[in-house]
Amino acid sequence: MALTRSFKETVQARATNDAAFRQALFQEAVQLLLAGEIGAGRSILRDYINATIGFEALAEITQTPPKSLMRMFGPNGNPTVANLFAVINALQNRTGVHLEVRAVTEAA
Repeated sequence: MALTRSFKETVQARATNDAAFRQALFQEAVQLLLAGEIGAGRSILRDYINATIGFEALAEITQTPPKSLMRMFGPNGNPTVANLFAVINALQNRTGVHLEVRAVTEAA
């Protein structure tokens, strides 16, 4: 039987090697958070962090211990708004992917 990668390993490898995929991953994470899909958004943001700067570098930038950051974006994490936006700001500055918010009127 052939060895296969786990889904997370596949996502990690793709994000490491594909700038467009990394950008889409970051965008999807934030869109999920804004849509109230907190668990999914945290999970994808964790994948993005691991695929880009890692928790050690993020800890240095945000002045937050790496283990605290890992817990915040883990399955039972609950980052404060201040911590969440500090992380998003740090990721934007370090990775060069900048997100913007636009108001969109949904079709009735």
